[in-house]
Formats: sequence, C-alpha cells, structure tokens
Amino acid sequence: MDIEESNNADLDKTTVTKAPALVTVKSMPDAFVILFFIVMLAAISTHFIPAGFYQVELDPITNTMKLIADSFQFAEQQSGVPLFGEHGDIGFLNFAFEGMVSGDKWGSAIGVMMFIILTGGAFGIIMKTRAIDNGIMALIVKTQKLEQAFIPILFVLFSFAGAIFGMGEEAIAFCIVLFPLMRAIGYDGITTVLVTYVATQIGFATSWMNPFSVAIAQGIAGLPLMSALEFRVALWCVFTTIGIVFTMRYASKIKKQPNLSPCFSPNQQISSAKINPVKFKLLDGVLLSAFVSGIIWIIWGVVARGYYIPELASQFFTLGCVIGLIAIIGKRLTVNEVADAFKSGAKELLPAAMIVGMAKGIVIILGGDNAGDPSVLNTVLHYTGQLLVELPQTISAVCMFLFQSVFNFFIASGSGQAALTMPIMAPLSDIIGLQRQVAVLAFQLGDGLTNIIIPTSAALIGCLGVTNIDWFVWAKFIWRFMSILAGVAMGFMVLAVTLNIT
Repeated sequence: MDIEESNNADLDKTTVTKAPALVTVKSMPDAFVILFFIVMLAAISTHFIPAGFYQVELDPITNTMKLIADSFQFAEQQSGVPLFGEHGDIGFLNFAFEGMVSGDKWGSAIGVMMFIILTGGAFGIIMKTRAIDNGIMALIVKTQKLEQAFIPILFVLFSFAGAIFGMGEEAIAFCIVLFPLMRAIGYDGITTVLVTYVATQIGFATSWMNPFSVAIAQGIAGLPLMSALEFRVALWCVFTTIGIVFTMRYASKIKKQPNLSPCFSPNQQISSAKINPVKFKLLDGVLLSAFVSGIIWIIWGVVARGYYIPELASQFFTLGCVIGLIAIIGKRLTVNEVADAFKSGAKELLPAAMIVGMAKGIVIILGGDNAGDPSVLNTVLHYTGQLLVELPQTISAVCMFLFQSVFNFFIASGSGQAALTMPIMAPLSDIIGLQRQVAVLAFQLGDGLTNIIIPTSAALIGCLGVTNIDWFVWAKFIWRFMSILAGVAMGFMVLAVTLNIT
C-alpha cells in the first residue's frame, strides 16, 4: 500500500531499526533511482529500435480504442530522443515534467496523480480520528478470550481493510499492540504478522475497489472502475479463507509445541500482558458509520452512476471532509488538526503520485501509448506479442502474473507499478487476444501477494522488526504459503481467461 498512517509516529523506531532485515532494505536502490535508469534505457532504446504503429478500432464493449493485432507496421525512420528538448519537444531530461503534466482529469497522469493526493489526504483525516483503530482494538479486546474465533475474526477484519482502503503500513502499529497478547495466549511473532500484515496484503491483492491499486490500473487500462466486481469478491473470499486456514493450523501447532516456532528462543519469557481496554465511544461509532456510509456511496456511484476518477476523487474528498467535521463537532480534533491530517496524508502519497507522473514520462519518451501513432512502445509490444501469441492464452495470462510478481520486487508501490506496467500490459492483452481485465488481474495479484515476502516492502520489514523476526527466518517459513497462494493465483488467472471476464 502507498498510505502510511501519520499516527504511526508512535512506533518504536529503535526496535524496528534493530531488525536485521532492515539493512537489506536500506541497501536496495530507491524506487526513484530505479525509475531514473529505466527512463535512461528507454531514451537510449529510441536510437536503436524503430518506431511502429497499429491500426485501431473502437471496442463496442468498453467504448475504448483498441489496436488490431495483425496490423502492425513500421513508421518512417525517426531520430532518437535528444538529451534535452526545447520549445515543447521531448528530451530525456524532460521526462519528469512532461510526464506529470500529461493527460487530463480523466486519467493518467495528472488525473491519477491528483486522485492519489486527494484520496491520501482524505484518509489522513480518517486515520487521524483513530475511529478505525479504536474499533479494531475494541473488537480485539472483546474477542481475545474466544480463541477459536479470535484469529478468524481478526484475519477477516484486516483482509477487509486491505481490500477497502489498502491498509498496509498501519499493520505495524497493530503488531506492536498484538504481539504481547499473542505471546500471552501462547502464539508467536509469526502468528502476529500473519493475522495482521499478511491478511492486509491478501485483501490488497484481491480487492474489488482499492483506490490505490485496482482502481488506478483499471483507469489506465480504460476499464470501468469496479468492473468484474463479482469475480474479485469471490477471489477475496477464497484467498482470505486460505489465509485463515493456514494461520489457524500454524497457530494451533505453535500453541501445543512452542519450540516448533521458527523464531522460538528458550530465553524468551511468555508475557502475561493484556491489552488495555479501549474506550469505544459514541463518537467512534458515529465516525465509523459515516465511513461505512461513504464507502457505500462510492460503490453506488461507480456501479449505478458510472462515476470515474474525477467523481471518485471528489467522493473521497467529501468523505474526508464529513468525517473531519464530525470529529470537530465531537471535539476529537480541532480545525487545524483536520487540516494538518489532510496535509500529512497527502504528503505520504506524494512520492507515489510522483512515480505515476514519471512513469508516464517513460511512455512519452518511447513515443506515447497511442497504438495508432508511431512509437518504440508499439514496436516492443509487437515483438513481445509475437512471443506470447504462439502460446495458449492461459499460459500467456500466467506469464503476465509472473512478470508482475517479479517486477514488484523493484517497484513495491501499487500505484507506481500500475502506472509503469499497465500502459504495456493492457495493449499487450489486445495483441494476444485477452481481455484487458485479465491484465489488471495479473497486476493486482502479482503486486499484492509478493508484498508478503519481498524485503523491499517497508511495511513487511516494519512488522518483522517489531515482532523480532529476522527476514531470512520469515522467508524460510513463508515460502511454502507463498507457493500455495501463487498456485491458486495462477488457477484464477486461467479461470479468468476461461470465463472471459470483462
């Protein structure tokens, strides 16, 4: 996820820094560094790869222009992209500005960037009220003695949070709170991470409305927001159930034989700590009711009224304003605190928004994403399509999923990965005869599920740090579960092709 809750400032940074795995993350190049070199390679490629174009036609189903697969032809020889462009021309060093100001309010890049920033600000207000935190903590207190229901309820709750608003980094704070309780019950740190962070990423990967991943990917692919909703809800149910079963089996085994825990230490003393009761006040109930009502309104707008990025951004902004107003009236926040929360939430999403803009700059450097205009991108698509078109469509879909899974190691931001890969994967699906919805599905599954294991995920490393788990210990433990998830994901990719989801 791209949002970090501003209240996570309470996190014990010393504890996180002690995690051995954090060294691995710090040694990895920043996403902006990786992006810069990708742009450099793209600019160099324009001097060696000829531009090409396709004939295009209107798709009557999605009402978007799509390329005709067998119509590719090379354009007249063109010179490569210069180092610096003047008077409106595009050069290598112009990519950042040109990418960020490209497009319109209906999509990439400027529309998506502003959508991310406004929505991030709205969620900054929502999280600042701590109504969601208080609601979750109150539920934990009430269910902690119901051990058979404790883990399933928490897993579903965190998975749902990942699906609705992309919870990710917030799981770190809950790991801090839940870890002593899990130890007191007889579980371990791995159980804590499974029931919090892993649950959020399963929800993130199978979401039907996450504004920071699937909504952006569908927008770039020219698909209606929340399309194939029924398929994704079924996807969420299956993956969440698998996660619950795996977590409960592991937790039961560890409770019976604590020494079987990969992070077991004989010197560790089981704490009898309990979570301090959280006062879930009437105001929290009102705030959560407003939040749920807002989400229902957003879903209604997309499904019943055909709302798109401009309306969706305005809906989230309105939701943030309403919740901020309730918090002010209830004296939970002051007017200035609401404003600061909005700015903080927007600031946290600014890097993600900039990546979206710069990613669009790559597409511009390559000649643009219009299949009917000459571009190097069209040539790359043509030859990639030639490789995949010989394969069965189901195999091609699985290859898309595997590509997105590997790519997520380098660009862990969901919105950033969507902006980088969807301009290529969406038209590629046209070439090989797949629905663009399949390309979006490959993106969200490949992006979300691999967050559970990749050391470049700051949220994962934070959760491991506060529960004293070395990343290598975690990787050795979780790879079997990841294999199960990957197998099921590939099965759903095949099913999506078979059902021809749109």
